[in-house]
Amino acid sequence: MSKPTTTIDALRIDDEITLRRMVVRNGPPTRTVLFLHGFPETIYAWQNIAPALGEGYEAHAFDWPGYGLSSRPPVDKFSYAPVEYARVLKAYIEKSGIDTATLTIYATDIGALPALLLALEEPDIARTIIVGDFAPFDRPAYMYESLQGLKSQPSAEHVRAALNKNRDEILANTFTRGLPEEAKFTISPEFQQDLAKGWNHGTMTAADAFHHYYAHFTRDQQYFESNLARLKTPVKVVWGEKDLYIRKDMGEEFAQKTHSTLEILPGIGHYPHLQDPAHVVAQIRASFGD
Repeated sequence: MSKPTTTIDALRIDDEITLRRMVVRNGPPTRTVLFLHGFPETIYAWQNIAPALGEGYEAHAFDWPGYGLSSRPPVDKFSYAPVEYARVLKAYIEKSGIDTATLTIYATDIGALPALLLALEEPDIARTIIVGDFAPFDRPAYMYESLQGLKSQPSAEHVRAALNKNRDEILANTFTRGLPEEAKFTISPEFQQDLAKGWNHGTMTAADAFHHYYAHFTRDQQYFESNLARLKTPVKVVWGEKDLYIRKDMGEEFAQKTHSTLEILPGIGHYPHLQDPAHVVAQIRASFGD
């Protein structure tokens, strides 16, 4: 049995965007997985999941623009909107030479809506998309108070300032906030260091990128919902029962409207891939019938 190999390098998308990416290969690939992270994560969110998929899997992950060590162009060059992230995703798949017929996309938080927006335009972009713990529709009542505040001005600027001011607290507590003590978990020192290093990279912070994403979020949510009938790519929805940031009501509504399979994960918060990575591995394998 072969041993997984991990490569971390850079992939140029265009004149403004170069992405840091991680590719994990385990023998000749017959199945490909593309992981899309959320806030405030980086590629290291997937460092233990990708190698655990098993032989025959090739796993990709990249830092979204504004995160980790990927580019952070000024907003007059790149808007950081979900629809812009969808364009980056399409370019990544094409430039990486990924066979979409053997691709499962696993997308969480801010990574999920771009994947679905792309699927509206290109139904064959993946054989399956697994999404969860995100906000496909404009439903502020389902969202954490600070996230609600990001959806409009002037509150968005106050939230942005608070996120930047409280960086250390956010990186220490975001992943387990709202969970009982017995359910709290730790992330690897390498991931912790990468989060801290990647928060400030160039002139824009991860919180700034998050703020810019939200500046266009409502528009792109409304476009997605109004075009929901065009979504033909098979979708599975997974959601943490204890998600503090985006209530499971959002996942239930999305699954019902898209006629998708919904799995509510008992005792799990907003970051299932960090809290229960073994279950995520099983979900991905199941998407290929393994």
